[in-house]
Amino acid sequence: MEGKLIERLEAAVARLEALSAGGVSARDLPDSGVEVYSDPSIVAFDDLMAQYAARVSSAAEKIGGQVLDVTNILLEAFYVQKKLLIEIKQTQKPDMAGLAEFLKPLNEVIMKANAMTEGRRSDFFNHLKSAGDSLSALAWIAYTGKDCGMSMPIAHVEESWQMAEFYNNKVLVEYRNKDQNHVEWAKALKELYLPGLRDYVKSHYPLGPVWAASGKKASSVPSKAPPPGAPAPPPPPPASLFSSEPSQPSSSQPKQGMSAVFQEINTVNVTAGLRKVTADMKTKNRLDRAGVVSASEKETRSSSSSFSKAGPPKLELQMGRKWVVENQFGKKNLVIDDCDAKQSVYVFGCKDSVLQIQGKVNNITIDKCSKMGVVFK
Repeated sequence: MEGKLIERLEAAVARLEALSAGGVSARDLPDSGVEVYSDPSIVAFDDLMAQYAARVSSAAEKIGGQVLDVTNILLEAFYVQKKLLIEIKQTQKPDMAGLAEFLKPLNEVIMKANAMTEGRRSDFFNHLKSAGDSLSALAWIAYTGKDCGMSMPIAHVEESWQMAEFYNNKVLVEYRNKDQNHVEWAKALKELYLPGLRDYVKSHYPLGPVWAASGKKASSVPSKAPPPGAPAPPPPPPASLFSSEPSQPSSSQPKQGMSAVFQEINTVNVTAGLRKVTADMKTKNRLDRAGVVSASEKETRSSSSSFSKAGPPKLELQMGRKWVVENQFGKKNLVIDDCDAKQSVYVFGCKDSVLQIQGKVNNITIDKCSKMGVVFK
């Protein structure tokens, strides 16, 4: 069985190499010595592909269609990452513009996967979103330090999979009693990242990629803007990592991530254009505001205050077993229609709302809610 899986993986890699030779990938394999390819981290990456990616590929071949197409793109992305890891061992650490150009091949493949979810909604939309969103985990390779605006590599892989897991769980729920090939594909995809990629990064690159101290210099040619209508790149890595602006030394270097946002706010005159408040406009001098607060205003204030403390509203299935409904205010049309008797429903911190459960569930828990209605069979 393992021999057949390895044969399939080798065939998939051969197809990707053919695509790369045809110009699909923007970078050829580097001309390096045998010692680079025998490096433990590169050998471990091959083991990762053979152990985990082969399962995803095998399940996708049984399904075919768009699932197989997006899986081939996923394998291509991992193949590109391997090439980048090989080049990193021979390349000096680039500046921000050089890093943007260096990561361009990987970004292009991720954009290709995300493009499959655009337009008319496919019957395999959840498969496409799960695979496309999961590829953002490969952006761990862009980590350059604690000031780069990204989480550390291990945390980045875990956080990126959490985005994809929502759609991956939908695949598991939809095909659990219909087609085990889809279930196997979803399980194999998760294991590719957790524990596969996470453990690989933890063992070899916990602090990010290690660039060569004395190697060739990465190209710093600014990337061209994508043509109109082209899909935008995914959120991770942050936009600052793909900036073509040259880096600056010491304190003159622009801040990145959220620091750049606050810096821009501080440099803008936020009071420009505001009207001066005259004495008759002040609350204490207005005749129509004699210190009386209406009941509706109290309700609005308390509602907004409780929301800010409680957090954003949620209505989602977690781990395929538990429906979570949180922080819903004034929502009369909440509906859970895709559920079964093995799942549970947990309602927390909701007010003045109505939840309809269109199916049988194992149990329903209501916690810290007021004026909350639940309609169920």
